[in-house]
Amino acid sequence: MSQSDFALFMGQLARRPHQVVALAPSSRFLCAEMVAGLDPAAGPVIELGAGTGNITRAILDRGIAPENLHSIEMNAEFCDRLRARFPGLNVYQMSAGDVGDLPVDDAQAVVSGLPLLSMPLPLQHSILSGTFRRVRTGGTYVQFTYGPKPPVARSVRDDLGLTWQVSRKIWWNLPPARVYRFSQAA
Repeated sequence: MSQSDFALFMGQLARRPHQVVALAPSSRFLCAEMVAGLDPAAGPVIELGAGTGNITRAILDRGIAPENLHSIEMNAEFCDRLRARFPGLNVYQMSAGDVGDLPVDDAQAVVSGLPLLSMPLPLQHSILSGTFRRVRTGGTYVQFTYGPKPPVARSVRDDLGLTWQVSRKIWWNLPPARVYRFSQAA
């Protein structure tokens, strides 16, 4: 991450604490775990909460073509930075709650940098139900968390029939995190 990215991140954290709630941008170790299951030949990927682009960069470095990556971000300054940094990237300035309306079908995964557990239950439900309208059968919703429990509320998991796998703890992140991969039971 460049110094200008860090300065932008910290400035937006101070000005918009309700939109930017992370203590620091995702580390390269967390980013690597977030994108570990992506396949460049398996179709489009949707990213939620793209921020300054750390996870975006990891997705592209994994071999996903910019035209196959669809990044949702609410913050206008972050959107401008993403468009400038990643030519060809599909950037949507919108709420992640509207992911189900995105003009993308058969995505292999939705990769989320959102602070999901801090969101109201109806918004969590909209994000996850929209995700599973956009991903193909067997597709995944990838989400990190700093806490010891799954980062999707139990009622949302139960209502949508979600199962999950969890990574080992990623100590080289501030704070340490785990990555969950959620799937919807067939």
